Order: sequence, then structure tokens, then C-alpha cells
Amino acid sequence: MSEPRSLIQKSFKSLTPTYIGVGVLSLIINLLMLTGPLYMLQIYDRVLASGSVPTLMVISVFALGMFAFYGVLDGLRQRILARIGSWLDSKLSGAVFDLSTSLPLALGPEASKIRPLNDLDTIRNFMSGPGPSAMFDIPWLPVYLGIVYLFHPVLGNVALAGVIIIFVLILLKEYVSSKPAKELALASGERQRLIEHGRTNAEAIQAMGMMHALKSRWEDKNGEFLSASQNSSDSGSSFGAFVKTIRMVLQSAMLGIGAYYAILQEISPGVMIAASIMTTRAFAPVEQAIGQWPLFVGSRQARQRLTDLLSMRQTNDDVMDLPVPSEKLVVSKLACGPAGLKKVVVQNISFELFAGDGLGIIGPSGSGKSTLARALVGVTGTARGSVRFDGSKLDQWAMSRWGEIIGYLPQDIQLFDGTVSENISRFSLDADAEKIREAASLANVHDLIAALPDGYNTVIGKSGFAMSAGQQQRLALARAIYNKPFLVVLDEPNSNLDADGEQALTNAIVELRKAGSIVIVIAHRPSAIAAVDKILMVDKGVAKAFGPKAEILAQVVAPVPNQRGA
Repeated sequence: MSEPRSLIQKSFKSLTPTYIGVGVLSLIINLLMLTGPLYMLQIYDRVLASGSVPTLMVISVFALGMFAFYGVLDGLRQRILARIGSWLDSKLSGAVFDLSTSLPLALGPEASKIRPLNDLDTIRNFMSGPGPSAMFDIPWLPVYLGIVYLFHPVLGNVALAGVIIIFVLILLKEYVSSKPAKELALASGERQRLIEHGRTNAEAIQAMGMMHALKSRWEDKNGEFLSASQNSSDSGSSFGAFVKTIRMVLQSAMLGIGAYYAILQEISPGVMIAASIMTTRAFAPVEQAIGQWPLFVGSRQARQRLTDLLSMRQTNDDVMDLPVPSEKLVVSKLACGPAGLKKVVVQNISFELFAGDGLGIIGPSGSGKSTLARALVGVTGTARGSVRFDGSKLDQWAMSRWGEIIGYLPQDIQLFDGTVSENISRFSLDADAEKIREAASLANVHDLIAALPDGYNTVIGKSGFAMSAGQQQRLALARAIYNKPFLVVLDEPNSNLDADGEQALTNAIVELRKAGSIVIVIAHRPSAIAAVDKILMVDKGVAKAFGPKAEILAQVVAPVPNQRGA
């Protein structure tokens, strides 16, 4: 079993001593649960028979003390179980965050259907709720039944018959409720995704009058969710009602049969009452467990999903430490495709770049330029071939060090909730203020930042100061070139820039190359490749030409025909 896959198992296994402690608490709690039946037994058989008020007072004070002790221990058990849920969350949350952010790279569009954090919340909510308490109490059911048998074999057989019926219902419930629970989880995910898409694309929805159509779609998805929720609830409530009915019938049966044997003087009235209370107590955790069954099933399914997903999680933080590359980038017979799809759109790409080189990648839309860029920076896996930095593949460095090697400006620019300085420094814990200012100046965004309400401390992102598309692109450029990484890949870096911004981009590329960085620019507009010295022409995923810029542009740019008069 791989290390990532065993993370959940290891986390649960490390809780074994805690569970043993909870088991010991449950032992004492269930022994204290006998206080009620024994108290009633003494009241009916001793106090009422003797008419002794002092006896009544003594056993009542004793019972009150036992009940108080029970309350303290039961509260302590609930607090421990709540902390178990929180501890599991803290233990797994880092891996779940990694998983949530890396799934789109591994699964592509399919990742939008998966919610690892929701699965972790489901596990925590179940572990912190009353469900585990019921699980610890259910094993005591045979003990209570054994005591009822000691009272009278017939009473024990009646209680046993009730147990068998209830456990058959539990097995039937497991079979019937599994499918509705899965359907509910899927419907809930679809519903949540539609809400998220609406919030993300609010401007387009409002401007283009899409609200009515999307609202209709929402109502359909919400209807599916409500139907699945109703089905899941119905299956649970039906079984819960059956169990409750059986418990009430069983409690009355114990009183009726007990009264019959009390009339025959085979048992005392106190035994009759105690047996009824004991049977009710024996079935209480079973009834509680059935009430918690949807959470239990959901938690079990969530745990299995997380276990399977964590097996896909790639970690390499224990690799041998290598120096940051400083000499060359070699791409050899590279073939790759979009994340989550088996289709290869880039094939047999090979080129070699040295420190200080600048490469422009050009070609028509849909030719695979952005897919190639993602493969170069390690966010898209390779089907064949390799990308090597000073002879080593990127995964030979710990992922935590990739930021020292890679700077990346994607087409779809996303800034994070946080300050300007945090975004530029990539939220580094040991960010260098001088390097932040240097990156901002290189991207010609320093003056813009200085004019913000709080300068570099201005909070941006969805919950902060709103920036224009051009401002975001220039800030993302500063983030990409922070600390002057060895390889800087810029995908359409001037798509939102004005003339000043394009000049700043050109200057930044020149400075990066002087510092020994390799800069790769994917571009449609010629101004983006003004500061590169080499060109790679890509068409339909295949390299058509590679070499010096002037030479390649002369080959791929068709001359304007010389037209003479009509």
C-alpha cells in the first residue's frame, strides 16, 4: 500500500488508544445504566413491601449519585468523540487541500464533480456526533439480554426475538439505503456546482440575460436534489418508524408477560418492571444507531472515496535535494494532452534552450500551444518523451521547491484573497520584501500598487479591492517573475495589456534573460515576442519550425503580394 493511500488508515489506527479509553468509559457508563432498573427493582420489592421511608431515602440518594456520575462520564465521552472528529480533520485537511487543488490537473473536467473537503466534513460530523456513542453501546446489548434471561427465560426469549427482528431490519436498511445515499451525494454536488458557476460568472449572466435560462436549469437540478433527499429520508424514516414500533411493542410485551408470571408468582413485580426497563435500555443504542444510519453510510462512502482519491495524490517531498537548475532546458520527443483526457494533442516536440534564451511559441488557435506550456511547467503529465532541467526531470525536485525553478503566467489569471505582497511572493512564509518590490518594478506595476489604498498591504481577490483585467495580468506577471526563476513561461501575457504594459513586458523579458532565466512566451500578437531570440512554430500539435526568430518568421509569415492596378 502506498504512503498516500495509507494516510487515512494510519490516522484511524493512531486513534486506537483513544478508542480503548472511550471503550472503558462506555463500560462504566453502561454499568451505571443499570441504576434505573435496579432502583425500580428495589422500590417495588423492598420499599413498597416494607413501607420503610428510610430505605427509600437511602436508595434514592444512592441512585441520584449514580445518575450524576453517569451524566458526567457521558458528557466526557461526547467531548472526547468531538475532539476525535476535529483531530481527524486537522490530520487529513492538508492532504485534502492538496487533493482539491491537484485533482483538476489529474482529472480535468471530471474533477468538478468531486468534493474531497465535503467528504472530510462528512467524516468529521459523523465522528463528532452521537453515532459512535451508539456503536460503543450496542455491544452491551447481549449483557442486558443476559440479565433479562436471569430474571426469567421466557422474558429473555421475547427480548431475543425483538433483537433478531431489529437486526434483520438493519441489514435490510443497509441494502435499501445505500443507493439513495449515493444518489443524494451526486445530486448535492451538481446543485452546489451550479451555484458556484453562477457566482463566478455573475457579470456575464446579468449582461446577457441568462438568468431566466439558468434559473430554470437550477430548478431542475434542485428538483433532482429534493427528490434524492426525499428518497434517502423516506428509506431512513421508514426503518426508524419500524424499529420504534417494535421497541414499543416489545416494552409492552415485557410488561404483559412479566405481569402474567408475577401473577403466577414466578417473578416479583419489581422484576417485571426492571425487565421492561432493561429491554428498553438495550434497544436504545440500536434505535439511535438507526437514526444515525444515513450519516454512517455517508461517512463510510466518504472515507472510501478519500482513500481512493488519496492514492492518486502525488508527493515527492522526500526526494534527494538537488541544486536549482542554471544551464539548460531540454525537451525531447514530448507528447501530451489536456488534463483528464487520454487524447494526445501535442506530439514529438523537441528543442533545447540555454540560460538566457528567449523562445516564442506561435501557431494558430487550438494548435496545442497552451497544452505544451502546461507540460513544460509540470501541471500536465506527459504521455511520452521528457522535459529535463540540467538533465533532471522536474519531479526530481521536491514540489515545495518548484517555485524556485518555475514562473508561470497562465491564460486564465487567478489572484488569491490576500494582500498584493502575498500574491506576488506566492504566499511564501519567508517572503523577501526587496524581491517583491523588484518583481513589481520589473513588471512595471510598482506605481500602480503604491496608488492602492494600502499599497502592498492592500487586500485583493474576490473579497478585496477589485482590479481591472490589465492590472491583474501585470500583477500576475510580477508573481511569475518573483525571485527570477530559471524557467518563466508566459501564456498570452499581453492579452489585456495596453502599450505601456506591453513595453513593460518586453523590458521584463530582457531583464530576466540577462539574469540567466529561460523565458518562453506563447503569443498571438507579435509585440509579445519582441524580446525573444528563438521561435517554435506549432500547428496541429506538431513542431513545424524551430530556430532563430528572424529566420523562422521569414519562413512562416507569407509575403504580401505586389498588386498593380486593376
